[in-house]
Amino acid sequence: MKTSTMRGFSVLVIPLVLSLVLLIGAAVFGGWAYSKMLDYKNNTDAKIAAAVQVAKQQEDAVKDAAFAQAEKSPLRTYTGPSAYGSVTVNYPKTWSAFVTDDTNSSPYIDGYFNPGVVPDTRGQVSAFALRVQVIQQSYSSTLAALTNFVQNGGSTVTPYHMPKVPNVIGVRVDGKLDTQKSGSMVILPLRNMTLKVWTETPDGKNDFNNIILPNFTFAP
Repeated sequence: MKTSTMRGFSVLVIPLVLSLVLLIGAAVFGGWAYSKMLDYKNNTDAKIAAAVQVAKQQEDAVKDAAFAQAEKSPLRTYTGPSAYGSVTVNYPKTWSAFVTDDTNSSPYIDGYFNPGVVPDTRGQVSAFALRVQVIQQSYSSTLAALTNFVQNGGSTVTPYHMPKVPNVIGVRVDGKLDTQKSGSMVILPLRNMTLKVWTETPDGKNDFNNIILPNFTFAP
């Protein structure tokens, strides 16, 4: 009789234990789900507001960038003396320019262009969005000096021509331009002289590639 009773008790205990485990698990899960529901309910407005704020900031950033780009048009134009190739620079109207082209000495054209105001042109640390020069040094001599500099590393040199003057082939330098500045520079032969066009600032590279070079012209 005792054996039968024990067996019967065991049969009853096992389902009871399983039921208790399941009940406790259900209670724990229910508590967790309820806490998440409360958190969502209590913080929905804050989360929606935060998401809206992030979306608005992203939209404002896109609008600001588009506005800044639109403000650059229509482009301003500088045209140099015909004796030095009638160099024509089209640059954003939000930039300022300081150009010397009447000294009859090299550099025959010495131009500084920059957004807002032009920094001190005599300062060694001043960096400009655009520089333009026509120098007396021959193209071959300019390339020879460039080759010596590039061999030290930090720059790449590739063949290049201005989109609007495709028959004049020169080079483009990207990387270090001298011991202090980095950027991009185009060097082209101009009669018995050399034309140099370059940017010295990381922020100026986009305008250099998309505005300055595509619109730059000169008379070979």
